[in-house]
Amino acid sequence: MEKDLQQAKYLEEIRNIFAAHLESKGLRKTPERFTILEEIYSRTDHFDAESLYSHLLKSGYHVSRATVYNTLELLLSCDLITKHQFGKNLAQYEKSYGYKQHDHIICVDCKKVVEFCDPRIHQIQTMMGDLLNFKITHHSLNMYGICGSCQKVRERQDQKTS
Repeated sequence: MEKDLQQAKYLEEIRNIFAAHLESKGLRKTPERFTILEEIYSRTDHFDAESLYSHLLKSGYHVSRATVYNTLELLLSCDLITKHQFGKNLAQYEKSYGYKQHDHIICVDCKKVVEFCDPRIHQIQTMMGDLLNFKITHHSLNMYGICGSCQKVRERQDQKTS
């Protein structure tokens, strides 16, 4: 019950931030924009615009593809989502409000994305900022490799060809 109340307050705070941003830009606060926002904040994964659009349609929401893309741009401009390029020609997004800085490891075979947080990276960021006289506001670290599942698949394939 307490967790549900916290989640409701959190969603209301996010809605208020988005509403204020729309007002400041002189844009309408449409139900479609808020549906997209709520769908994003109900997710726990990284997503691309097309998969979000497809999911909304399958869930019975009637929004245009243009509305999805335009809303993603609005959400980026008020820092409610973050955009990533994980080494392919497809932008991926994730919710960002209230989430601490983290980094990513991406499997080059299956494209699985794993998030991690290591305080040593923050220490390096602080040290490099001081050394180079930069006030670092944020960073992005993506590492690429082959996940354990894909390693096993590759090993089986190698055994078959040997």
